[in-house]
Amino acid sequence: MEISMVVDTKGLACPMPIVKAKKAMSGLNAGQIMQVLSTDKGAVNDFTAWVKQTGHELVRHEEDGGVYAFYVRKV
Repeated sequence: MEISMVVDTKGLACPMPIVKAKKAMSGLNAGQIMQVLSTDKGAVNDFTAWVKQTGHELVRHEEDGGVYAFYVRKV
């Protein structure tokens, strides 16, 4: 998987990870993948809801040591 952009939102609480991701997404072309890093436990639900609302694709998400990584493909 080729990552086109990394957005580091570690240390930020809801809704800032989504706000930063939304702003960054505007700089991508369709098909490109953005990785968002977050330490907010609520981000899992937030990103799931956000991709449903926007139509983007949550390729996968993972957690490692309290850091959540979300891989979102722009549609």
